[in-house]
Amino acid sequence: MTLLLTGASGFVGRHVQKMYSQAMMECVPLDAGGEPVDLRDAAAVRQAVRGVMERDAPEAVLHLAAQSHVPTSLADPADTFAVNFTGTLHLLQALAESGFRGRLLYVSSGAVYGRVPGDSLPVTETFPCRPRDPYAVSKVAAEALCYQWSVTGPFEIVMARPFNHTGPGQSREFAIPGFAAQLAGMRAGRRAPVLEAGDLSVTRDFCDVRDVVRAYGLLLAQGRNGEAYNVCSGVERKLSDIVDTLARLAGLSPTIETKAGRLRPAEQPRMCGSPHKLKRDTGWTPETPWEDTLRDLLNHDPPDAGLLNPDPFKPTEGGGS
Repeated sequence: MTLLLTGASGFVGRHVQKMYSQAMMECVPLDAGGEPVDLRDAAAVRQAVRGVMERDAPEAVLHLAAQSHVPTSLADPADTFAVNFTGTLHLLQALAESGFRGRLLYVSSGAVYGRVPGDSLPVTETFPCRPRDPYAVSKVAAEALCYQWSVTGPFEIVMARPFNHTGPGQSREFAIPGFAAQLAGMRAGRRAPVLEAGDLSVTRDFCDVRDVVRAYGLLLAQGRNGEAYNVCSGVERKLSDIVDTLARLAGLSPTIETKAGRLRPAEQPRMCGSPHKLKRDTGWTPETPWEDTLRDLLNHDPPDAGLLNPDPFKPTEGGGS
């Protein structure tokens, strides 16, 4: 199978290309002369899609590309909508015009649920979408657009709602790789044994990025047209417990120092999703042991003695959250 991939240069996109190539699937990035296509430019998207369709004839599309930084969405909601909603429309239109008749997986986000009461956890796909920032609103809007196209358009569309995911290669701006980089620096003697963090009492549902990428492949093959699927572990993990495990794996006992500048408003103190629908329809289940994920994060990048800003509320690249 040949797969057209948007967001190929991002954290998740790089893992997609590595894993799918091992499964004999050719991934073709949507680019123009080696540069990512600006989804806001309808003409550029149309030209790039036409070129890929004529040259490679992909049977499926994985749409990862997005503006996924919540603070940026708050500062410039119009641009976030231009990329995430209008850009998705441009892609759908270009695919239809080029004669694509395969299947597209739209990568949305678990952020579409907004604040979920503790007694409603783990959250299922039937929980109403109540987005609380422009990024999440743009994802809800794009999901609605994709659903409409799945009913009236010339090809099938499935939607994924990934929750937090992490793994080797993720930017240190995100919480867990940020903690891992600090600990790696301490282990190498380049940092004092003080780990700087924000609020570690919050909980999140984390998956290994490699399990998420595997879920995307299964959804492309077996997901039901027009349906949205949580991609999550179903395990609620407290950030403080994650830090403790990372420290143990690193052989360290650092002092935890809470920095006021790294505290974020805890709009969602707890979060956990239900992967039941995904498991039912595709047979998917997380396979990567959680400690292996953390160990890979510790060992992936060289130690960094610089100051870091781990932010547990920043969505992951490629539409995750």
